[in-house]
Amino acid sequence: MKALATDGGVIAAAAMDQRGSLRKALSKAKGVHPEQITYEMMAEFKTAVTKILTPYASAILLDPEFGLGATRARAANTGLLLAYEKSGYDNTRPGRLPDLLDHVSARRIVDWGADAVKVLMYYTPFEDEQVNDIKRAFIERIGAECQALDIPFFLEFLGYDPKGGDEKGPEYARIKPEVVRRSMEEFSRPQYHVDVLKVEVPVNTRFVEGSGVFEGQVVYSMDEALEHFRSAAAAAKKPFIYLSAGVSNKQFVESLYMASRAGVDFSGVLCGRATWKDGIPVYAKHGLRALEDWLQSEGVRNIRAVNDALTGAKPWWAKLGLEEPMRA
Repeated sequence: MKALATDGGVIAAAAMDQRGSLRKALSKAKGVHPEQITYEMMAEFKTAVTKILTPYASAILLDPEFGLGATRARAANTGLLLAYEKSGYDNTRPGRLPDLLDHVSARRIVDWGADAVKVLMYYTPFEDEQVNDIKRAFIERIGAECQALDIPFFLEFLGYDPKGGDEKGPEYARIKPEVVRRSMEEFSRPQYHVDVLKVEVPVNTRFVEGSGVFEGQVVYSMDEALEHFRSAAAAAKKPFIYLSAGVSNKQFVESLYMASRAGVDFSGVLCGRATWKDGIPVYAKHGLRALEDWLQSEGVRNIRAVNDALTGAKPWWAKLGLEEPMRA
C-alpha cells in the first residue's frame, strides 16, 4: 500500500487500463473500424501516457493485455496496479456479469511486479438478487486469492440502471447516491477482503445547483449533494478513492472539491480519462509525437489540477484507525 501512495498516505494514481472503450474512441477519431486499431497502437498510446504522466502520480493502473510494456516506462518509485478483469461485461445475458482474463491470475500479477490487483465490476443494489449473489461470490473468490498472496485488492464498482435507463441523465442521478452508498457498504464487509474501494462520486455534479459545472436542471441542492458525500463515506469501512468515470477534467476536479467541502475521509483518486482522453483525437489524427506534446502540456496540466484538488484527502491508513506505517 505504501508503494501506491504519497509519503502522506494519499493515493494520487493515474489509470490507463481502458481497453474496449479506448479502442472504440481511437477508431471513432480515426474514422476506421475498431478492428483496425492494432495492438501496437493501443500499447503505444498507453506507453506515452504512462511515461509522461507518472512523474505526477503516486501509482499507475495498467492492464496485462496491452499495458505490460508500458509498466517499464513508468517513473521511478511509481507504484503499479494491474487489472484482472476482462474489459466490459457479459452481454449475452442480463445483469452485466463480470469475468476475469483467461491467462491472468493474482499470482501472475504479483510475478509481473504489481503492487496491487484491481477488479472492475458493474453493481447496483437494485439488480435481481440472484444476479447480485453471483457477483458477491465472484468478489469473495478474488479477495481470497489476493489475501493468500498478501497483495492489496482494489475493487472498482460502477453503478447502472438495470432497467436500461441513461446513467448520465437526471432520473439516474436521483438514485445514484443510494447506489453508491449501498455498494460501498456491501463491499466493506470482511468476507470480500477488499483493501481499497474505488468508487464513483455519489452525485452527478452537473445537476447540483451552485456547482461549477451546473447545467441548469436541479436534482440536488448543494447542501443535499454534500450530505450524499457524507452518507456514502460513512457507509465505507475500508479506505476509498474516487474514479473519474469518463467525465471531463473540470467536472472531476469540481467533484473532488465538493468532497473536501463535505469533509469526507476519501484517500485520493485513481483518475483516467479525465486526464488524458482529449489526447485521443490528437493521437488518432497526428500520431505519437503530437500526443506526447499534448500530454506534456494539457495532460500534465490536467493531472496537476487533480492533484491540487486532493488537499482534503486523508491518508489511507486513517480510515482503518491505524497509525502511520513504519517507513521501509
